[in-house]
Amino acid sequence: MSTPATLGTSGTLVASDLDRTLIYSAGALHLTGPDALAPRLLCVEVYESRPLSYVTETAAGLLPRLAAETVFVPATTRTREQYGRIRLPGPPPAYAVCANGGHLLVDGVSDEDWQRRIARRLAGECAPLAEIRAHLRAVADPAWLLKERTAEDLFAYLVVERARMPEEWLEELAEWADGRGWSVSLQGRKVYAVPRPLTKSAAVREIAHRVGADRVLAAGDSLLDADLLLAADRAWRPAHGELAETAWSAPHVELLAEKGVAAGEEILRRFLAA
Repeated sequence: MSTPATLGTSGTLVASDLDRTLIYSAGALHLTGPDALAPRLLCVEVYESRPLSYVTETAAGLLPRLAAETVFVPATTRTREQYGRIRLPGPPPAYAVCANGGHLLVDGVSDEDWQRRIARRLAGECAPLAEIRAHLRAVADPAWLLKERTAEDLFAYLVVERARMPEEWLEELAEWADGRGWSVSLQGRKVYAVPRPLTKSAAVREIAHRVGADRVLAAGDSLLDADLLLAADRAWRPAHGELAETAWSAPHVELLAEKGVAAGEEILRRFLAA
């Protein structure tokens, strides 16, 4: 079990969601002002030879500072392959959390001890993935279902036409999944079914223990980030996303006024100020 990262003088670990928290696709930038006043953007992800995700130029300058002063840990629901496409400014993070906590990366390699611990918990506490997938296929309507996928053989998700998907369907699915140790979350056009023990906060807690962090800061925008924000000493959420739509809050979680890529920049400023 290696511990490649060392803490800065602050003793602080910063764990942040990526998509729609620090990085943004073109459709999520939320650029509302005049074009001539739009911030300069830096592409941080290319997919199939096309630019996919961005940060502002200012945010790109803040990220290396954050990495120098803290242990910076990207904490994402992305698979390891999807995470590998991202090139953030600054040194590659020594630690990262992928697959919503299913994989703890150390210098880019999944930690085998963590994988074994996760596998034991899922086997003992949750219905198997195959049962969940079979149910999703049976109850999803082809009229609004676009794709059905799994991630790292750990959880499942659907890509849907959100406007055509009935709200009561999602509620019924969440109730069914809850009795089997799974949770359901809607993020944009994706409906996630995730085993309840699979959390970003558990993996971040493990990293904090390894590096000896005495304080954790966090940020996120979706319901899958709620556990991470609750486990942090201080946290921030933008004015967009599932948490904003449901008016989710906690005493130590600050609600930002910014949306889109401007929120990502402001989150980095708050991290550094804290």
